[in-house]
Amino acid sequence: MTETIDTVVIKFAGDSGDGMQLTGNQFTNNAALFGNDIATFPDFPAEIRAPQGTLPGVSGFQLHFGSRQVFTPGDACDVLIAMNAAALKSNVSSLKPGATIIADVSGFDGKNLRLAGIADDDNPLTNGSLASFRMIQVDVTKLTRECLKESGLSTKEVDRCKNMFVLGFLYWMYNRSMDFSEKFLTDKFSKKQTILDSNLLVLKAGYAYGETTEVGATRIIVNAAQLPAGNYRSIMGNEATVLGLLAAASRSGLDLFLGSYPITPASDILHDLSKHKALGVKSFQAEDEIAAIGACIGAAFGGALAVTTSSGPGIALKQEAMGLAHMMELPLIIINVQRGGPSTGLPTKTEQSDLLQALYGRNGDCPIPVIASHSPSNCFYTIYEACRIALEHMTPVMFLSDGYIANGAEPWRYGSLEQLQDIKTEKALYNEGVPFLPYKRDGKGARPWAVPGTAGLEHRIGGLEKQNETGNVNYEPDNHELMIKLREAKVRGIADYIPEQKLDSGSEGDSCLVVGWGSTYGSIKAACVELRAAGLSVAHAQITYLKPFPKNLGELLKKYTTVLVPEINNGQLVRVLRDEFLIDCKAYNKIKGQPITKVELVDWIKTHL
Repeated sequence: MTETIDTVVIKFAGDSGDGMQLTGNQFTNNAALFGNDIATFPDFPAEIRAPQGTLPGVSGFQLHFGSRQVFTPGDACDVLIAMNAAALKSNVSSLKPGATIIADVSGFDGKNLRLAGIADDDNPLTNGSLASFRMIQVDVTKLTRECLKESGLSTKEVDRCKNMFVLGFLYWMYNRSMDFSEKFLTDKFSKKQTILDSNLLVLKAGYAYGETTEVGATRIIVNAAQLPAGNYRSIMGNEATVLGLLAAASRSGLDLFLGSYPITPASDILHDLSKHKALGVKSFQAEDEIAAIGACIGAAFGGALAVTTSSGPGIALKQEAMGLAHMMELPLIIINVQRGGPSTGLPTKTEQSDLLQALYGRNGDCPIPVIASHSPSNCFYTIYEACRIALEHMTPVMFLSDGYIANGAEPWRYGSLEQLQDIKTEKALYNEGVPFLPYKRDGKGARPWAVPGTAGLEHRIGGLEKQNETGNVNYEPDNHELMIKLREAKVRGIADYIPEQKLDSGSEGDSCLVVGWGSTYGSIKAACVELRAAGLSVAHAQITYLKPFPKNLGELLKKYTTVLVPEINNGQLVRVLRDEFLIDCKAYNKIKGQPITKVELVDWIKTHL
């Protein structure tokens, strides 16, 4: 029997060693190649070596795919893959009524039950507590071991293949070809024939298990989505950020320099960029965050497109050097892939809690442009725009992403470099007989980019206050105030070179406007689409440019009776909007390391209509 449905939300959950992230990514890429619209949400344990079988050790990967447009990874799951008791206990509350649970029976023995805090005589697979769900119990571990009993692999190596059994079974259940995963395994283990053969054998065994036992009874059909014609690929936020940086370097004609120190969830940008030496990328893994940004300031002074990456705790360490880059007026990209805080906080969970840090987190009056991506594929365009602003206005720029965006994936309809807006860079040249003034500004308020080693362009650098135009050290009160005002005016003036704020949905005639930034985009969009379909007067605006704001933002906000601001923090953008525009915005704040769901937003928005 087959059943055709529009969308499915699957949650893969197990221990870190169970390969749930890999399994989820494989099914995601398969769905993308098939033509489904997708959205994903990887959910990692906070500890590197969390105790196996325990609740803190559960690793999850949620995938929402469908034959229509998908905005979020889904609020509740249709299917849960539970490799052990802890995975079930952690995720059963997120299941829809009547959802399917595929459980590895071996993960529910006495030891696993105790590690999950479940009494031996209270096994959820046998106590009737899951009667409202459709249960598929498969002894994945036992079947994998039986399949590979003559492989020569150790028990530990055999057990690492069991995720392929689950993947094969799901390919059967959703009527999908295994070709993509077979090629992936062949490429990955081309020099490890035994490992390759074992994984392929178990993958096919999982598919055959579904085909021969028909334990799933019904196979599910999810047709391809009707997406606009074009070239597509599945892309994660950090991957898109890397490609955006490469595109900016190409279009500006500059060498790309990355100075970074590894930190979750930003490390993949360093890992990926280090693979592109052939494109002239210079990547430097520094001994700490301060050394990383210091090297970047040197690279920017030397005429390169300089980038440093981090997350909240590392950004705190970089703040003094950001002030130096601001004082020297050099182009520098600071990437903050946000995570839960403060301090170490929730290092693998998502949050939007660094906005105020980005806007105000430096000593003195030190304004820096701030731009935020709102989805994985959008990272490409926003980091490219951050580079354009930094290079054309001679200023450091902070780019905000977060763990949800960085590790999530979606289809990306990509074009060509020629379709991107030009990035105009101009290095200073010496004019014979004309004294060089390193802080003489152009129409944008930007100073010239004087590359060291150019005869006649020698000038002072450093963190001490500059004399207007000459750049000499100057402590005069009036000069200091003038320079503070000039640097602020330059950043505010960027508003003349960015687009005006537009509505994502709705009209200026609606009574309520929902304002978001960053990774709340998908949930807000989905909620507003649903509410508008029900005839409610709701519009949606997503702010990309957070410093400076688009010139028309205040005027736009004042057209609505009610302005609502959902955020994954304790209320940060809402404070800035109230301060900047004197509007009584209403806040919805969630600080649980999880994205805001569409359902909770729909309910909250309704209370204000």
